[in-house]
Amino acid sequence: MSNFKVGISIGDINGVGPEVILKVLGDERILNHITPVIYGSTKVVGYHKNILDGNIKFQGIISAEHASRGRINVIDCWKDNAEISLGQATEQGGKFAFVALEKSVDDLKNGLIDALVTAPINKKAMNMAKFPYAGHTEFLAEASGKKESLMLLVNDGLRVGLVTNHLPLKDVPKAITKERLRDKIKIFDKTLRMDFGIDKPLIAVLGLNPHAGDNGVLGDEEENIIRPVILELKRKGILLMGPYPADGFFGSSQRSKFDGILAMYHDQGLVAFKSLSFGEGVNYTAGLNFIRTSPDHGTAYDLAGKNEANPDSFRKALYLAKDISANRLSYNDDHSNTVERVDIEVEKQPEG
Repeated sequence: MSNFKVGISIGDINGVGPEVILKVLGDERILNHITPVIYGSTKVVGYHKNILDGNIKFQGIISAEHASRGRINVIDCWKDNAEISLGQATEQGGKFAFVALEKSVDDLKNGLIDALVTAPINKKAMNMAKFPYAGHTEFLAEASGKKESLMLLVNDGLRVGLVTNHLPLKDVPKAITKERLRDKIKIFDKTLRMDFGIDKPLIAVLGLNPHAGDNGVLGDEEENIIRPVILELKRKGILLMGPYPADGFFGSSQRSKFDGILAMYHDQGLVAFKSLSFGEGVNYTAGLNFIRTSPDHGTAYDLAGKNEANPDSFRKALYLAKDISANRLSYNDDHSNTVERVDIEVEKQPEG
């Protein structure tokens, strides 16, 4: 971990992503612990640097293998001149965000960088550029070869995972299946152990319906799907409680008793999380073969080019990527020589 090399995809060049990246990396103390590699364009980075106060220096490199310690390194991922339209969703903005993301993920998979931090993208711009995924999370899961991953929002001891990600609300109930819920809980349990260093994590599972269905009066997903999966996995050694009504759960101190909270859909988990942690949270994609974090905010077009964006969430995303990498190395080292438990049935000998 003495030379932790982190890739940074530039995100939407018309949003605040480049600004928060440069604000964080402009603090030279960061460079004592992290070697950053920005995937984007030296011209775009230079454009955004000129908007900011201060003297931020960076260098262009041709490959992550040539990244210098103590420097801000930038890889040119495209040769075209980028037309920057601050505060607007454009096809070019989506196109270049996609190019930078693909290049950074390729290097991540090939071991040229240790982790990836993604700056925000805009869904409209990505759609204009024919990006065939709902968001970063879905793209990264496919790139990692995983059927399922877990969107996990993190701020210190608060960790909120989602069973469904970017789905219209009308499609959520049919997407809550026993198989998906089972997979998400298993990923959550493993990441709390492996990536956050918690030996015996306790997870709270929220209900789908108001009042967690109120014993079937307000919906039957809790009784037919959620509760049976909780009981099944508890028998297999995963520490779970629930299903809890979401409103009362987040409105009380109950949440502080748990290492993780699993919400059924996007806004159920993220409205509460961002109310408690906005500007300081981190989006982590759990369950992948590699490490990816992101700030918990979007492109914030209304702030683009004004030098007003708060960089705290991006800073935390950088540090969390390094912490998870260290925890994962420690976990894998501790479990590399473990002996698998085998139950042996011994035949009882007759007496006499």
